[in-house]
Amino acid sequence: MKLWGGRFEKKTDGLVDDFHSSITFDQRLYQQDITGSIAHATMLGRQGIIPQADAEKIVAGLKEIMADIAAGKVQFELDAEDIHMNVEKLLIERIGDAGKRLHTGRSRNDQVALDCRMYVKDAAKEAAGLMRELCETLLSIAKDHLETIMPGYTHLQRAQPITLAHHMMAYFQMFTRDMQRMKEVHAHADVMPLGSGALAGTTYPLDREYTAQLLGFSAISQNSLDGVSDRDFVCDYLYAASVCMMHLSRFCEELILWNTHEFKFVEMDDGYATGSSIMPQKKNPDVAELIRGKTGRVYGDLQGLLTTLKGLPLAYNKDMQEDKEALFDARDTLVKSLVVFNAMLAACTFRTENMERGAAGGFTNATDAADYLVKHGMPFRDAHAVIGRLVLHCVKENRAILDLTLSELKGFSELFEEDVFEACSMKACVELRDVPGGPAPRRVKASIEAGEAWMKGFAI
Repeated sequence: MKLWGGRFEKKTDGLVDDFHSSITFDQRLYQQDITGSIAHATMLGRQGIIPQADAEKIVAGLKEIMADIAAGKVQFELDAEDIHMNVEKLLIERIGDAGKRLHTGRSRNDQVALDCRMYVKDAAKEAAGLMRELCETLLSIAKDHLETIMPGYTHLQRAQPITLAHHMMAYFQMFTRDMQRMKEVHAHADVMPLGSGALAGTTYPLDREYTAQLLGFSAISQNSLDGVSDRDFVCDYLYAASVCMMHLSRFCEELILWNTHEFKFVEMDDGYATGSSIMPQKKNPDVAELIRGKTGRVYGDLQGLLTTLKGLPLAYNKDMQEDKEALFDARDTLVKSLVVFNAMLAACTFRTENMERGAAGGFTNATDAADYLVKHGMPFRDAHAVIGRLVLHCVKENRAILDLTLSELKGFSELFEEDVFEACSMKACVELRDVPGGPAPRRVKASIEAGEAWMKGFAI
């Protein structure tokens, strides 16, 4: 007999039991569910809604069940539908009638909303912690490569010289934004819905603030309908996870390119690459490719839940059971991706000589040559045209700008003098970009120091 079966004359069809049940995936909420039930029972006893002795018996029974589940001693039942009913059924079996009082003043609707909020709070904190570890790796690489010159790109064409440190710090900025997003996810989830009942609250004199205090929530929900039907916080987590995966995917795409024979900017560690079943020479960046691929999976989790929620009337609907598999899948994918990406990145070997050689080709100092003319009195648009003609000449001659003699340069503009060779060197091109946020080593060093200070102050 199901715990809710009093109104029914027939058993649920076996096909429905299998289709309806969520215990196969929501069992991972057992810690949140039991912790929430312990707080609820404690409050019920304190308020005199149930006998204090029964409340204490319930709490002791729930702690025992939690320990047994953690030890693998509990076999969940499909017939009991979900983690909530499984735990309550076990409790009644173990402590008798006192266990039947646990559900006083609550519904599975506010119970599952509570469990999900507790899970998302934990997941957001976990993700931010892993992002912090990745940011520390980025800072370490940046410190080691303040002077390592490499080409910066637009449209995958060599554009202007930067440093590897500057490039790593660009990703540092992305992942600190991801950390901040997870902090906001945690804040949005930090609202306790317990006490909302099925949708209209309860007639019992619950002390919701006390229960929230026991569970570590900073606020309680302000509307019982919204309390049970809100899944914005799950969407928030899925969105934050999607953006982080997008950042990981972009980084992976660059590492995949840099690892090619055409670039040779990075060498993947053998521990994070695989071979070919037919081509003996191959060393494939499969880990980076798999992270790039899994990004679409997390996007799908977000899109799927948004689509599920878009047509639901208030309050709770069974459709909302679909939130958990999307949440769990996104959490698992994000966590695994962050862990393996950080390890892979830390193990990479950067081919700095190839990076510097790459910066020297492709006319990455063309803008600096134009700026040289501007600083000697030529309007920028005119300087842009002069250097454009100069680059075209060099392309036809298969030469770099600084391969030309001063006499040849003067053929394009009399403003060129001997100091142009120093002004347009790769080192000068980087060092002269000495503006806040720019690639000049002293600016990147300041950015690293600011990043370290931000990290010290960050907390959820």
